[in-house]
Amino acid sequence: MSSHKRFTSSVPPTRHSYPEDGSSAGKKWIKSLYNDRTGQFVGGRYGDLNLGAVLFTERLDNKEHVELKVWSAPGRTKPSFDEAMRNEFKSAKKGDSFGPSWTNHWWKITLHIPTSWTKYERVQFEFDPGCEAMVFDLHGTPLQGITGGYGGERRVDHIIPPTAIKAGIYQIVVESSCNGLFGISGIDAPDPNRYFSLASADLVVPNQEAWRLMWDYSTLRQISDNLPGNSPTQNQALVLQNRIMNTFRVDDPSTIQKCRDIANELLGEGWEAKGADIYDKNVDALIYGIGYCHIDTAWLWPYSVTQQKVARSWSTQVDLMNRFPEHRFACSSAQQFKWLEQLYPTGFANVKAMVQKGRFHPIGGAWVEHDGNMPSGEAMVRQCLLGQRYFRSRFGITCTTAWLPDSFGLSGAIPQILRLSGMKNFFTQKLSWNNINVFPHTTFNWTGIDGTQVLCHMTPVDTYNAQATFGDVRRGITNHKNLESSNGALLVFGNGDGGGGPLSTMLESLRRIRAAANQSPEVPVVHMGTSVEDFFADIERDTNYGETLPTWHGELYLEFHRGTYTSHGSIKKGNRKSEILLREVEYVSTLASLHASKDYEYPYDRITECWEKVCLNQFHDVLPGSAIGMVYEDAEKLYSEVAKEGRKLFKEAVSAYLGGFIPLMSLIQDQKPFPSGRLVALNTVHATRREIIEVPLLGPSSVNLKSQVVQISRDGSKAFALMDSDDNAGGILLAKGIYADIKPVTATKGPENEFILTNANVSMTVKEGRITSLYDMILQRELLIKGMTGGLVIFDDRPNYWDAWDIEIFHLESREPLVFSKVSIVETGPVRASLRAELKLPKSTVSVLISLDAVPATLQSDSRSMIRFDAEVDWHERHRLLKFELPLNIRAHEAIYETQFGHISRPTHKNTTWDIAKFEVCCHKYCDVSEYGYGVAIINDCKYGASADGQFMRLSLLRAATAPDAEQDQGKHEFAWAILPHVGHFLQSDVPIAAQFFNTPLHVMLAPESGLRHLAINTTNKSPFSIEEAPNVILETVKRAEDDPHKKLTRVVLRIFEAYGGHASATLRVASHLTVDRAYICNLLEEKISGLELTTHEATGDTLIKLSLHAFQILTVRLTITSVKSPTNRRFSEEWVSI
Repeated sequence: MSSHKRFTSSVPPTRHSYPEDGSSAGKKWIKSLYNDRTGQFVGGRYGDLNLGAVLFTERLDNKEHVELKVWSAPGRTKPSFDEAMRNEFKSAKKGDSFGPSWTNHWWKITLHIPTSWTKYERVQFEFDPGCEAMVFDLHGTPLQGITGGYGGERRVDHIIPPTAIKAGIYQIVVESSCNGLFGISGIDAPDPNRYFSLASADLVVPNQEAWRLMWDYSTLRQISDNLPGNSPTQNQALVLQNRIMNTFRVDDPSTIQKCRDIANELLGEGWEAKGADIYDKNVDALIYGIGYCHIDTAWLWPYSVTQQKVARSWSTQVDLMNRFPEHRFACSSAQQFKWLEQLYPTGFANVKAMVQKGRFHPIGGAWVEHDGNMPSGEAMVRQCLLGQRYFRSRFGITCTTAWLPDSFGLSGAIPQILRLSGMKNFFTQKLSWNNINVFPHTTFNWTGIDGTQVLCHMTPVDTYNAQATFGDVRRGITNHKNLESSNGALLVFGNGDGGGGPLSTMLESLRRIRAAANQSPEVPVVHMGTSVEDFFADIERDTNYGETLPTWHGELYLEFHRGTYTSHGSIKKGNRKSEILLREVEYVSTLASLHASKDYEYPYDRITECWEKVCLNQFHDVLPGSAIGMVYEDAEKLYSEVAKEGRKLFKEAVSAYLGGFIPLMSLIQDQKPFPSGRLVALNTVHATRREIIEVPLLGPSSVNLKSQVVQISRDGSKAFALMDSDDNAGGILLAKGIYADIKPVTATKGPENEFILTNANVSMTVKEGRITSLYDMILQRELLIKGMTGGLVIFDDRPNYWDAWDIEIFHLESREPLVFSKVSIVETGPVRASLRAELKLPKSTVSVLISLDAVPATLQSDSRSMIRFDAEVDWHERHRLLKFELPLNIRAHEAIYETQFGHISRPTHKNTTWDIAKFEVCCHKYCDVSEYGYGVAIINDCKYGASADGQFMRLSLLRAATAPDAEQDQGKHEFAWAILPHVGHFLQSDVPIAAQFFNTPLHVMLAPESGLRHLAINTTNKSPFSIEEAPNVILETVKRAEDDPHKKLTRVVLRIFEAYGGHASATLRVASHLTVDRAYICNLLEEKISGLELTTHEATGDTLIKLSLHAFQILTVRLTITSVKSPTNRRFSEEWVSI
């Protein structure tokens, strides 16, 4: 650090000695008045007398110098540059209006530059359409973005190259888009008819020295406003501002340099000539500046607009890099890079060149900046797998820092997923939005539910959109929560959310702040020209690799935006169903690729495309339900495409794998006669199951099925069959008769409007429209609190500000139990009994089919049956919240909620404010309350919001916010949930596997006689992969290895995890007809970590692989298969595999 000197508070000296005469009145300023005065130097009421009056030397907007022609694309179309250029353009002028919202307008602009302007340092074109725009050269290369209007994000100047100034003519093309940086109407529903006016299309000469003075002055003012009162540097900055104002004369250009000389008394002599070298690397910096442009992949605008935002913002940053050598820019989201590559290839080439120079930094290692709560574990894996593979393939880069600055809370499974994906660092900041407790750390070790840790930094600047002011820089120190262990901070600066990124003014500001820091110890040292990875490396070094840092265990729960677990129920459903479908597709496609003829090839590209669409919709403003309605039109379309393609892929794989097997629904939909054959079901979950399935009885051919079912519905439209896997996991189930150990289920009506569903192990009573009893028949135990009832309940839902985002704690004070007004018996057994319960709200109707089967939920020895609720809701409420609740006679201080690859415990009490804050939390397929000896779970098929309030367990079903989507959740919904009582604590229960079954229905098919023979000869009735000797270990995913087509290998990847929170010694059994040459434990990028020992089972010839797992550990096993034999199927001949 350079030496620091005292400053003088007056004008240059006129005295040479201290006078004897004391007749002068002396000087004493009133600091507050002078401080107020400093705001009058630029613009305002004295704008014609202060610096604002001299910022521009020349300005021309006449037709002789500015020629404008425009073509408006029809509707909301978004033509490419080449497509737009083929159209006829018409004359336009400044002041013309363009619209409506979301339309695109193309401009051909020719500028005629006066020959006398070659003397000026800079000439620029000022184009302000009031909205967003992008400047192209005549070949279609994006040059920079334009942000119209007069906010802090304004960027309307385009610098004209010196060669064009000398030539006297310059031509460009501009695409203006009728939306602002933040969409159309902010967080309100967008106005579809907004128009924008061309406010400026001017050829201008900026007075560069005046602008530099403005940046000098702005830095001084920021210092005086943000340093604590009466410090030497704070006073010096204020004094210098006053002297500048006294010196400046609007009619005397020479005073500009004099004013700058005054500013240099704090900034230092000669600082400007250093340029980027002002950042002396020999001085230890506390603040690391990194440019960033947070572009929400969709939010207050649709995906198509984001594609334009990416090209605008990133081309601007390339331009700034050419002007500011120190500028480094971090950029996440592989999807956005892919859009740029596909739609703006020349812009992508410019970005790639800067990546190769080490100045444009791909970061995050994910497909998008995804939601941190709701994606499944496998979906989070795919976010990283897709992202890292894209960055490697295009730039040769593997990201080491994960980047989720704006996600609404972060699952405790994330650290392990990141480390297994090659990332050891993590950046976020959203927890600064907590509305109850202040998160206690800035830089810390974040340890996940399995014990894996990452190095985490939450910028103390409390934003990823910092404006690079002195206040931002200083807050990096003053707001830092653990300076004792690590005093560095990351300044992530640039306009964001709607894109834009850093402005040149921000880079000018940071140079001046660093110059001031070189002079004064009161100014924190900010450094530019390094990367986020450099920042984390310095933290590692300074903290002895994290040893001196605090540690946070478990999830990073955001105490805000709790409504995002429930908003837009259709999107939540699309996400869950798509995740399940793709898991099934990969499993069956893998089996088909191993067992089928050579005509079938594993559909890598098609599966990847589906995953890209699902991962795109998991962006942190799409899946949470906090975007405008247009976004959900796009998202629903993507889910529809995934469903259609996924079903097609599944059908193709089943056809190749199982030959003549025919999905029952396709026969019904095609109105084809049913051939004679066997009713079978394909189980894609790697666990044995016995279930009751519903079979439609439509048309004369359905008579063939009646001999295989065990119950026909009362109206004769459907039947119910008992399907059993005969202890074979992950394969074919056959229709069976009722076993002797299966007791019939009944539905009866008693006195006083009482309806009872009963089987051998559980019973539920609905009386006067409410659930009055939930009873364990074996233990003879009532599970509901005496005198209380369960069922649907509705709340007022009026958060303070963020409508679609928030559920606030005071909603609990408006609880209103709902009563079913009509209950009737639908089925009476023997294998399924059900009730139809209906209710009407002021604007909505709810119909629920409540069912109980004769069989338990799973084949675990003490399993109980699920009571299933299938809801059909026509929802037209506003600002109301629908939940299902149970008042359970179970005492537990914590409830258990499924998360990615495991579960998490959260309080049921309100002992502390940290406990109170978790009044609404995220769950996946189940939530559970258990005490010693017993528990009850609520399982769902597409919901994510839940709570345990004392002994009340609740599942959130529907919300009805009106902003930013005015029609959120309005209309028809179908969803399901179930109650699952269980003997023993959750840790001894079958809840996780029952939840998998509930979310993964059996695929019912008809196996003609030819199909049975095909099965017996060519395939197996069960998965060739199984886990043994460890009931707490789940085989989640079976897929082909990513690089098999390139390496011409046959490799299978298995994703396995420990689900209950303990250790396990498991055996992976691979059927003998698959010859396993090698087996490895891999990371999530499918790269080898260590080898695994192979042994052979003496009796069966199966390959056995021992696996050791700890709590919630994820294991990825990669098998190299060298040959596939045709198995002998003992299901139809003799069993070829035993478990």
